[in-house]
Amino acid sequence: MKQEENSIIGIWKDWRLHALVFIVVVLTEFIGTFSIPVGPGVILLLPMLYALIIGLILYFTPAVKEKQAKNAEPIIVLGVSLLLAKIGVVIGPSLPEVIAAGPALLLQELGNLGTIFIALPVAIWLGMRREAIGMTHSIGREPNVGLIMDKYGISSPEGRGVMAMYIFGTVFGAVFLGLIAGLLATITPLSPLSFAMASGVGSGSMMAAASGSLIAAFPELENQIIAFAGASNLLSLSTGLWISLFIALPLTEKIYALMTRNKQD
Repeated sequence: MKQEENSIIGIWKDWRLHALVFIVVVLTEFIGTFSIPVGPGVILLLPMLYALIIGLILYFTPAVKEKQAKNAEPIIVLGVSLLLAKIGVVIGPSLPEVIAAGPALLLQELGNLGTIFIALPVAIWLGMRREAIGMTHSIGREPNVGLIMDKYGISSPEGRGVMAMYIFGTVFGAVFLGLIAGLLATITPLSPLSFAMASGVGSGSMMAAASGSLIAAFPELENQIIAFAGASNLLSLSTGLWISLFIALPLTEKIYALMTRNKQD
């Protein structure tokens, strides 16, 4: 208990970490939002995108030491908690609209199965073996990592695959969703709220990046976008593990076995 308290105190006394974060936030907010027209649509470059890139660059410089990297991890949880609290406050007044879209929100989790039918064949074609199962049965967030670790073990090919996907998604997932959400919402006739629902993939950072782009493109729908994205993300977190356990992972195993039946693992 004493050691844990000292660790917490050490995090708050890490002046280098807080100074770096403050400088990055001020810098990215000063840069602001940029819009790049692409045909009838637009690609939105948000401060969160700059912060991710700058943070990644700083990680490989002497400015960020191992101590700062470790201390930053629990602070991320605190930041996501504040985000979830804001989402909860916004969802309340918009609850009738969220309930009205109930079937769509419930069925949107099935869209995550697209990783199996699209990514798995590509992974096998590229020569990957059972790592492909861990990589493609889901988008590889925390619940899915836990599922693979429990079923196959951390040192298994499946375990290596899901961890690779988790790291890749952490670094590039928010950037990708932030760019693609704003672009597709502005060049397609679909409602921005449908993209808000699609942004709830079970990752707070990815959802925040995608919904941020949508809000920048459609500021008049800010509350509805946050409400739909938050509700969708909550459903993905609560139902995604069961979908992976009973549908996605067995389906991935079956397709993998069919596609590699003439090959040796």
